[in-house]
Amino acid sequence: MIDVNYIAVVVSAVAAMALGFFWYGPIFGKQWVAYMGWSESDMAEARAKGMAKSYSLMIVSTLLMSYLLANGIALFAVAYPTDEPLSTGLVFGMWSWLAFVVPVTLSSVIWEGKPWGYWFLTAGYYLVSLSMMGTILALWV
Repeated sequence: MIDVNYIAVVVSAVAAMALGFFWYGPIFGKQWVAYMGWSESDMAEARAKGMAKSYSLMIVSTLLMSYLLANGIALFAVAYPTDEPLSTGLVFGMWSWLAFVVPVTLSSVIWEGKPWGYWFLTAGYYLVSLSMMGTILALWV
């Protein structure tokens, strides 16, 4: 059984959600909405419907991602021991991004016709997010 620091899991998930708030809000929000092809009326309609279900699902999925990342980092640390937990978390987060996020998100460009800018914006969020989460988790192992 792998020992997981559940506080670190929650902290890294909260950090990823906070990053998402800023990334898809004040930093790149207008570009993201444009890439999605949404109008102001689409945004107003989404706000009127309420976002509780969407945020709830995102919280659960981010907690799951953080928990699984923590397990992966723990296994990685056993296989490749180092005195540098910072680099372990950062590297594992980046490899996770390259192995899982990049291939999956490329389908949005290849099959869904989204522009490359959309892919860079979304993939960039996950690169920063997984690297940040990996760093937090590795430092708290």
